[in-house]
Amino acid sequence: MRRAGVFALVLAGLAGLILGLSGERGAASPNSSEAVTRVTVKATEFKFTLSRRSVPTGTVIFTVVNKGKIAHNFKIGNKRTRVIAPRKSATLRVTFKKKARYLYLCTIPGHAAAGMKGFLSVGVKPRPSPPPPTTTTTAVGAPIPGAPTTTINVSMTEFHFTLSSESVKAGTNVTFAITNAGHTVHNFDLVTVHAGKIIDPGQSESWTVGFPTARSFTYVCDVPYHAQSGMEGTFTVTP
Repeated sequence: MRRAGVFALVLAGLAGLILGLSGERGAASPNSSEAVTRVTVKATEFKFTLSRRSVPTGTVIFTVVNKGKIAHNFKIGNKRTRVIAPRKSATLRVTFKKKARYLYLCTIPGHAAAGMKGFLSVGVKPRPSPPPPTTTTTAVGAPIPGAPTTTINVSMTEFHFTLSSESVKAGTNVTFAITNAGHTVHNFDLVTVHAGKIIDPGQSESWTVGFPTARSFTYVCDVPYHAQSGMEGTFTVTP
């Protein structure tokens, strides 16, 4: 009987020790891992789209996905990703200790100026988005019903446009057949009329616009620094 009593006491002691250890682990578990906020960032030409505009203070993991046609990166809080190739992604871990609005941007020259920047609210309410501008749509560039149509071929290279014709008579529709014959992305933007898509080397597109009255138009490539490097000119609509 004495042995049985001793054995029972030993078992009770072991059970108490196990429960004590379990209690200690349970008490420590809430603080064992830091709360992390995750934000997805989509990069295109030339803007960022974030999955959320505000986050709490603490650690934030940004998953940056390049959905554009050229390379981009993402910088915030004195940290930045590597340069991300199209259709690739990168992650950035940043710890925000102070409540503030933090600037984010693409540091590749010309990209922030073209629109790849903004603010993330940390621990504060995000500022309301400005209302969209009230503008009236015009028929500038709309094809003219029943008017004759001509085709103008546009070749894009580094850093030059070649048009098969630089002018057309008023009252004519023009189909611009645009081909990227270069080694990087380009587009053909007939300012105030139609901005073509940014297209990869070897790709092409076409669109038709109408010119009802005599006027001169500027055309440019919208990719940063391409116009300054020579990709600009004037298209004339004669009487």
